[in-house]
Amino acid sequence: MEDAWRRRDLSAGFDEAAEVYQRTRPVCPPQLFDDLIGLAGLSPGNRVVEIGCGTGQATVPLAERGMAVTAVEPGPNLAAIARRRLADFPGTDVLTASFEDWQPRGAPFKAVVAVSSLHWVDPQLRYSKPFSLLEPGAAMVVAGCLWARPTNAERFWTEVQEDYRAVAYPGDPPPPPEQIGPRHLPAGAAAFFEEVACLRYPFQMRYSAEDYVAILATQSGTRALGPARGADFLSRVSGRLDSLGSPELTATFVGYLTVGRRLDFRPENRNSERTGR
Repeated sequence: MEDAWRRRDLSAGFDEAAEVYQRTRPVCPPQLFDDLIGLAGLSPGNRVVEIGCGTGQATVPLAERGMAVTAVEPGPNLAAIARRRLADFPGTDVLTASFEDWQPRGAPFKAVVAVSSLHWVDPQLRYSKPFSLLEPGAAMVVAGCLWARPTNAERFWTEVQEDYRAVAYPGDPPPPPEQIGPRHLPAGAAAFFEEVACLRYPFQMRYSAEDYVAILATQSGTRALGPARGADFLSRVSGRLDSLGSPELTATFVGYLTVGRRLDFRPENRNSERTGR
């Protein structure tokens, strides 16, 4: 229960700053979505579930490629922005609900897609519920963006680590992009899905100094610091950028795409099928 509360609390920061989230959040490259469609075996009109759509960073590319997306988003402010952005796609529906509580209707789906969202789902349902939503052979797609720091990055990216250390920010500094490999499905998914593809997509984005501080403010790691330490951290970073003349920053990311194929048996029957019982 405590872990579930913490997940909800940390993710709530996204909804509280929904417009900033929309403006600053990195979006996976178009090639990732092209590959997603091909590797998942999707065709225009296929019904797809998206877990935690945010403001539609992945929903829009999926809709543009002809998918009929049912996007489930627990944050009402995020969901409202997603609906606004998807107004020209009548086949797409944005529902305000947690994925855990949502009760689907209709035939099985062709794919379940989670972009930078699966880690917020209850571990007990993270793979079992997508399995229950899909027809045999359909696709479970996990994608997202990871921060990276090239060895030749602007000096700000090295110097700002002092600010992270000063407030005991959780986690390690971003590694160089070449050290970020593909992200495979974990062992817990093996009872439900067989991995069929695992790809990576290095890319970069430009941020104004103001928008970089804004995206830091929306991150769960900053929220985990608590109000006082979080404010101290943002003040330190803002001061550092001011001292450098508030430069534009080149941020480096590695997008990842992992596709699993739904197994054609129920997990609870797996042992009996193997033993013949």
